[in-house]
Amino acid sequence: MIRRIHMEIALLATCALLLCSGCTQQPVQAAAEGGLPGVKIPVGPIPGPQMEFKMPTNPYEENSVAMEEGRRLFVWYNCYGCHGGHAGGGMGPSLRGPVWIYGGDPAHVFASIAEGRGKGMPSWGTKIPQDQIWKLVAYIETLGTPQEPDAPHVAPDPQVKEKK
Repeated sequence: MIRRIHMEIALLATCALLLCSGCTQQPVQAAAEGGLPGVKIPVGPIPGPQMEFKMPTNPYEENSVAMEEGRRLFVWYNCYGCHGGHAGGGMGPSLRGPVWIYGGDPAHVFASIAEGRGKGMPSWGTKIPQDQIWKLVAYIETLGTPQEPDAPHVAPDPQVKEKK
């Protein structure tokens, strides 16, 4: 009899745990205003049947004022502390090159900033408003192009003599 009661209690406890575990599967809301959006961006191949996935687009693409603002935010949020003064690399990877581990298109760069990445990139989605992250992305997209605000200047090599 006691053994049966213990089995019933264990069964009820298991059922309660299963029911409660389904209740906690709510998406987490961003703490800061304008935090991480609810859109998930795939990093790699998605298993299963191929479905059309529309990547978010940067609302500040080709906006020169937003690109300038993105440069200011890059300095203000100390992004250069890891990525270098003009995003050429440092403790963090260069943002100027063609190789991007998690994808270099605007949606993936946004996700990298907002969600963070392993091996050092913190998540900024709850600390930086979404519109500012998009402005950072707009700036990052200009790196190495004629539209780049405050492009790095290459000092002349003193060993190379100019032709007259």
